[in-house]
Amino acid sequence: MTEWIAWFHDLGMSDVPRVGGKNASLGELISGLSSAGIRVPDGFATTADAYRAFIGHKNLDRDIGTILDSLDVDNLADLREAGASIRGMVMNHPLPADLERSVREAYDTLGGSVAVRSSATAEDLPEASFAGQQETFLNVRGIDQVLHRVREVFASLFNDRAIAYRVHQGFAHADVALSAGIQRMVRSDLGASGVMFTIDTESGFEEAVFITSSWGLGECVVQGSVNPDEFYVYKPALAAGRPAILRRTRGSKLIKMVYAPEGSERTVETVDVDPARQYAFSITDEDVTELAKMAVAIGEHYGRPMDIEWGKDGETGDLMILQARPETVRSRDSGNTLEQFRLKEDGEVLVTGRSVGQRIGTGPHNVPQLTHWA
Repeated sequence: MTEWIAWFHDLGMSDVPRVGGKNASLGELISGLSSAGIRVPDGFATTADAYRAFIGHKNLDRDIGTILDSLDVDNLADLREAGASIRGMVMNHPLPADLERSVREAYDTLGGSVAVRSSATAEDLPEASFAGQQETFLNVRGIDQVLHRVREVFASLFNDRAIAYRVHQGFAHADVALSAGIQRMVRSDLGASGVMFTIDTESGFEEAVFITSSWGLGECVVQGSVNPDEFYVYKPALAAGRPAILRRTRGSKLIKMVYAPEGSERTVETVDVDPARQYAFSITDEDVTELAKMAVAIGEHYGRPMDIEWGKDGETGDLMILQARPETVRSRDSGNTLEQFRLKEDGEVLVTGRSVGQRIGTGPHNVPQLTHWA
């Protein structure tokens, strides 16, 4: 009998072909690290078989293939047109009755507000990462909205960036399947959230944990739309039970993402942070230490550098792990080459800010119309 859904607590890393890297990793955290104090919100995932049944229902896969087979992804106008057409086909396509029934029954058990996230079958491999290419939906309530968001997750496999990436990496479109993870929300909209790495992502120094934190839901940090607080924690001092925070830097934290008001068309919204909170750290030193211990435990369990999303519940104060995946920047570096860059000439400084990398770029710059600069 085909399995349409799988609960996180029944999954592990051996299930990547079934539910993708992201959802398999959530199961691995629950089954392998709960005893180490790692807390992960409960949830379930639709399987790759469920996606294939959906895409094969009434020959949708054949119709999609017809469009993709003749597409030149380097022609951006054609790529946009093809992607929009395919996504429209997916959104108007009915879910197979067995799949819809399985999702309904699982959500009845889980209930409440959930996040619906994508997890591709080949996702988070360092040599070909699909992470960040598909959609995430937060504060989804009610089974009708859950089913709608599951379909949107499936459609996101055919956004323009994902289509082009698969072609350029030599992946056959049919070889990639998608799993939708439905996970209970953490009330970090009332608390804080962020991302942490088990190495220093700039230098590759492996004896540090790098933690970022900001008020509200974590999408503002993940998307880079906010300047977060930053903390560096020294692993040997942490293991010895000594004060381990090497450095803390307070970010401006001008905006935060929160639940939208009841009755709103949106499920989340971005609002200004009260000025007094902008100049306060979003988590305590005790939180930083606990997060660093979690990061070390996760890194040791996986045996490689990890990229971890976390949230602090503003109602309970609990620190929760929301995602954990292999770190895919430093893991691709050779580690034996030092690159240095030097400007050939000086120019007028137009704007300053935080560095997002270690290289230099040149060329025309376009400034988007943004509501906030954070």
